[in-house]
Amino acid sequence: MEFTAGGRLEVRVTPADVGKRVSVRQLTGAGPGAEKFTDTVGVLTSWDGDVLLITRRTGESVAVPAASLVAGKVVPAAPARRRGPAATFAELARAAARAWQPVESEPLGAWTLRAAAGPAPGGGPGRVGFTRRANSVLPLGDPGMELDAALTRVRRWYGERGLPAYAQVATGAPDTQEPLRAELERRGWRPEVSAEVLTGALAALGDRDADVARVRLERTVGESWLRRYQRTGTPGPHVRQVLAAGPSVWFATVPGEGGLPAAIGRCVTDGRWAGFMAVEVGPEHRRGGLATTVMTALARRALEEGASAAWLQVETDNEAARALYAGLGFTAHHRYHHFRSP
Repeated sequence: MEFTAGGRLEVRVTPADVGKRVSVRQLTGAGPGAEKFTDTVGVLTSWDGDVLLITRRTGESVAVPAASLVAGKVVPAAPARRRGPAATFAELARAAARAWQPVESEPLGAWTLRAAAGPAPGGGPGRVGFTRRANSVLPLGDPGMELDAALTRVRRWYGERGLPAYAQVATGAPDTQEPLRAELERRGWRPEVSAEVLTGALAALGDRDADVARVRLERTVGESWLRRYQRTGTPGPHVRQVLAAGPSVWFATVPGEGGLPAAIGRCVTDGRWAGFMAVEVGPEHRRGGLATTVMTALARRALEEGASAAWLQVETDNEAARALYAGLGFTAHHRYHHFRSP
């Protein structure tokens, strides 16, 4: 608890503390001898009029009426609770961007506009972007103009390509983007999907006891690999271009019956980092350790290339995958959210 019953309760948070991590207690219910209080810890993302907006580590935004405050203070950044490699948000965000490159990109100050789209299925109107990661603006740093002007430019750029405008915004670690998230929400942008970025020690993964002789590693994505990949229908050239791009890309395949792989995976080695993506196992082969086998084989290849740390991304509602990665030693670093323009 941030506040104790024996401690003196004071409100020591002011609008000047916007951008800092705070802990506040508010009165949420009252009655004869039965007051109720709620504690909120997170980044103070705004203080507009009489309402504080606090973003928790999970990315949830909490509005707290200033009149309900009974205590509040600035608190230190949350201590690291991971056994994996130390990393800043910016370092990981840039490594992830290099590992999943769009077909087309354009700078907007320090932001990056990204697009990777093919024609709509069946030849209908519009285009379909291959993953939000490759079809969203990555707002690292200053766009070089006022925020409203930058967002107008973002909407226009994606509109010219027949795509919805998305912004990828991170929360939950030092120097992430809680203030930007609050500004987007104030302007009507809404999150459609959230994911966690996990990190872990690469050697521990590579040292696991797994039958890696079953895994075929290749530099190019093959037809059978794409047949197992579930994130797209019939893959167009834009899908292949995104999958093939990166500093050092490897595709893993565990052969199955009828030419359909039992399991697949993708890894991008980039300096000290090895990023794991597209780890999929056929339904009939699950619970047999194939995901671990694929990742172990890829980890050993990344170790040979000089990498020492691992990262991956998993959607927050994918409980099975999160349990698998926790068992492999991965722990949460931060979350990111894809906000869509109204």
